[in-house]
Amino acid sequence: MQLMITGSSGQVGTELKQQLAGQAELLTPSRSELDLANATAVQGYLALHRPQAIVNAAAYTAVDQAETEQELALAVNAQLPELLARYCAQTGAYLLHYSTDYVYPGTGTEPWQEDSPTGPLNYYGYSKLKGDLAVLAQCPQAVIFRTSWVYSGQGKNFRSTILRLAKEKTGLSIVADQIGAPTPASLIAAISVQTLQRYLQGQPIAGGVYHLAPRGYGSWYDFAKAIVHQAIKQGETLALQPEAIQPIPSSDYPTPAKRPLNSRLCVDKLEHALGIRLPEWQQLLASMTQ
Repeated sequence: MQLMITGSSGQVGTELKQQLAGQAELLTPSRSELDLANATAVQGYLALHRPQAIVNAAAYTAVDQAETEQELALAVNAQLPELLARYCAQTGAYLLHYSTDYVYPGTGTEPWQEDSPTGPLNYYGYSKLKGDLAVLAQCPQAVIFRTSWVYSGQGKNFRSTILRLAKEKTGLSIVADQIGAPTPASLIAAISVQTLQRYLQGQPIAGGVYHLAPRGYGSWYDFAKAIVHQAIKQGETLALQPEAIQPIPSSDYPTPAKRPLNSRLCVDKLEHALGIRLPEWQQLLASMTQ
């Protein structure tokens, strides 16, 4: 099977390439090979290579910059998924697309369900929601995984930033009133591979939206303390100790784009569809060695 992975150099894309190696003929165009914001270029690539399945791991994820780079955010987060979904609907190819908890309004304390009312707080969330709606309209059998707080052992993410700062600083102040589930890219890739295998075996899960995140919730403050604690446990020499991390409210850390306070996602639907139980976020962080 020819499987196209967009965004193959990102956190999730990198994990997908590793976990799918040898299982399919992978098409992983780099940015220099294919400009994903150029619809004509993407259409030409699809016509030339005719992939039988697409995993859309590409996204414009610069949340604050999206407030001013709206055209680019919309091209990558909404127009690209719509184009891919249309191709899959026309050719019968399979589509797996990733989304975000930022499509929800971020209020309250209850975990969001897949059918919860949407209401993005910022342009990034708005552009991702437009992409989701376009995928569902063009290709109802497509699977959309909405996830949260993605991190990995490579690239720029919250974990790598905290580890860098922990070597330089003896104190940190971290937001404590935004609650979600830190999600390793390796988990997203593993569940995606399982989903693709189900499709190849002729037992695909139903099309639509699923939440993909670990079980349990914490704040960015909880996540930062756990990262530092784990690094020390693994023998890292740090200037920062976990007890030197201070909790602050979001109002003390203003950003151009408003962030949701509630990023909790209910994962029951995905667990039921795949017959699995997702691990706790702390367990997944503890298992990371790099």
